[in-house]
Amino acid sequence: MALPDHPLPHDVLSELQRANKIEAIKRLRQATGLGLKEAKDAVDAHQRAAAPAAAPGAPGVHGTRLAPGEVPRQRLGSWLWTLALALAALLAFALLGGKA
Repeated sequence: MALPDHPLPHDVLSELQRANKIEAIKRLRQATGLGLKEAKDAVDAHQRAAAPAAAPGAPGVHGTRLAPGEVPRQRLGSWLWTLALALAALLAFALLGGKA
């Protein structure tokens, strides 16, 4: 059974709004009898149609393209400050002779 231009069932849309894509595909298969590939393709097509139009290759958060759920990586600068602070603490400890 195919879903040519039919809207997705309410429970499938509800799962997509909660970002439960796998559950949405399962519910679509139960409601329509579609195969796994066809149900996934229908859900993907719905998400593409519902997504805001963005320029191809448009950067995401912090000027990079992030996958859904991916967290931006920290920059090297924050690690350098942490390292410099740790080295300063060790140097102060060594200069004081290790006595507190």
